Amino acid sequence: MKITANNPNRKSWIKVGKNSDFPIQNIPFGVFLTRDDITTIGSRIGDYAIDLAALHQLGYFEGIPLTDDMFMQDTLNDFISDGRTTWRLVRNRIADLFDEENPKLRDNQEHREAVLFFMDEVEMLLPVDIGDYTDFYSSREHATNVGTMFRDPENALLPNWLHLPVGYHGRSSSIVVSGTRIRRPKGQTLPAGAETPVFGPSKLLDFELEMGFITTDANSLGKSVSVEEARDQIFGLVLLNDWSARDIQKWEYVPLGPFLAKNFATSISPWIVTLDALEPFRVEGPAQDPEPLPYLKEEGKTAYDIKLEASIQPKNSEEVVVSRTNFKYMYWSISQQLAHQTVNGCNVRSGDLYGSGTISGKEPDSYGSMLELTWKGTKPLKMKDGTERKFIEDGDTVILRGHCENEQVRIGFGTCVGKVKKAKK
Repeated sequence: MKITANNPNRKSWIKVGKNSDFPIQNIPFGVFLTRDDITTIGSRIGDYAIDLAALHQLGYFEGIPLTDDMFMQDTLNDFISDGRTTWRLVRNRIADLFDEENPKLRDNQEHREAVLFFMDEVEMLLPVDIGDYTDFYSSREHATNVGTMFRDPENALLPNWLHLPVGYHGRSSSIVVSGTRIRRPKGQTLPAGAETPVFGPSKLLDFELEMGFITTDANSLGKSVSVEEARDQIFGLVLLNDWSARDIQKWEYVPLGPFLAKNFATSISPWIVTLDALEPFRVEGPAQDPEPLPYLKEEGKTAYDIKLEASIQPKNSEEVVVSRTNFKYMYWSISQQLAHQTVNGCNVRSGDLYGSGTISGKEPDSYGSMLELTWKGTKPLKMKDGTERKFIEDGDTVILRGHCENEQVRIGFGTCVGKVKKAKK
């Protein structure tokens, strides 16, 4: 089925700013609370949220096989379960309805008032009920930097890293939507030179600039998803901040990996941008050497050219962009990650979330974490108020942004924002 929603020449009767992340070619999906305190599934064009439940009730999705309550829910899980054909039909229909040449909704003032909300009139909610969360470790540059810092620089990558997408199972209960404040975590740390651990607030709080992808009901228990099938099982992408307490992590991660240092909070952006919308921005990823095993072998344009940045805004000061990087740098693709996740028969479900791992480029200003940007705190970053940052301090706000752009269209993700609060006493 053709993706008509992606037509770069299409314009909307809704005014869209030149640098908006949400032109009519995007049509992301999310969940929001309306001014009438009603939770609904929606989409977005420009600065307007679109109530898809109201559109459905008014008959605008006629001919598309949807249940009556498909959009009258507080998560996207059921919609995602319907599969790619439904996603594409709905996106195409929304694009048609909001096309500047289509008068059907444009000229119906009553219906427009029922389905359109200014963004400042709605509260964005977590878009999916996340049953499981896997976080990968798929940037070669990031893994090399970390290995260089904490192990032998000559053998920075562990022996398995070039053969499989390394990942761990995270905590889904602490995944929060952008705007949720983040409490500084407490835990055990081992101070330099000490022989026994101490307990208290983390002193080395970090962000990790990542993308996340969300799956549909891809397989049953015992069956795997091939790299060829994987893209059809992925609904879309979000920005993701994998908050990390580096001092807690250093003490606890051997022998079983991340635990309390990671599971206190993970922030995601509220709008899920579909893979269909990102199709024009597929590019070739990094060359893989050695050649992956057959179940991971993938050819063609397997990566996405998504420009990313991370900013820090101290309390009562201006934000400073501390990192600019790109999702296309990732060594392991999202299809390879999903194929590896399921190769042993692990079943994945609608709404499951997968973090890409920290996204770092080759240049120091493209590193995706404070651990790398300040090189373990030895190279502090200067803020506009004159203060310095080795890691994230109380009162700081971390802002992630991401977008794709070519000569014809810009597709973005909005922001993923988290402000850090003091640890509880």
